Amino acid sequence: MANKPVEIVQNCCTAGTYKGGLSVPNWLMRSFMAGMYIAVGGALATVCGTGLDTGVAPGMKSLIAGAVFPVGLIAIVLTGMELFTGDCMLMPVACLNKKLAVKRMLMAWFWVYIGNFVGSIFWAYIMAVGPCVKGGGAELTAFGQNAIAIAEGKVLPYIAQGGMGWWSAMLKGVACNILVNVAILLAFSSKNMIGKFFGIWFPIMAFVATGFEHSVANMYFIPTGIMLGAHVSWVDFLAWNLAPVTLGNIIGGMVFIGFVYQYAFKGELPKET
Repeated sequence: MANKPVEIVQNCCTAGTYKGGLSVPNWLMRSFMAGMYIAVGGALATVCGTGLDTGVAPGMKSLIAGAVFPVGLIAIVLTGMELFTGDCMLMPVACLNKKLAVKRMLMAWFWVYIGNFVGSIFWAYIMAVGPCVKGGGAELTAFGQNAIAIAEGKVLPYIAQGGMGWWSAMLKGVACNILVNVAILLAFSSKNMIGKFFGIWFPIMAFVATGFEHSVANMYFIPTGIMLGAHVSWVDFLAWNLAPVTLGNIIGGMVFIGFVYQYAFKGELPKET
């Protein structure tokens, strides 16, 4: 059984209103867990993609990473945690339907972003002193070497290209959050767990395998590499990846999904009595 498209938009409005009404401690607790769950997916993608840089089939590593990464968003959606990139679509829909104040939305975004960052860093530290090194020491495992390569690959090429690199990172953020929020729409379309699972899985696999940029995932990928000795500074990370990718995620979720679907179905939404 599936919900109709207009019912999906109603579900988005209801979810955005509910999420925007939570308390600060609740935002922080739920967003910490969501950041950690996304990091779990990122760590799994790093481990499963290790050793696949053979050059014979360049897309294979991306396919494997994309196939396992969705575990994070599946856990978040099905257990009701708070993810910044999803809130970039859900809360604007609630605002457009006059169910949530813009000031409240911005406040929620701020605290959820902070919580996602802390949760991601927490899992990054666990990986940096766990599976990425041998026995908790300084010697890297193959997973640790791959983590460094991923972190450097997400920052250094953008720096090398200057302004065009910043623009590229932002556009990859736009495309990423279009697909992330399509996954959330598909989850809302289904009335059973299996449907939600597959609705989330395919768009998330698409964004990861294609190579788009997710701000919360990068809160895991790049700090893990930095902790392990990547040639990337925290300033490089914030200025050349997190800032443009976050901006792109906001545009992708709010404009290309939230605004578009609200406009497309606003005439079919039930009127207030």
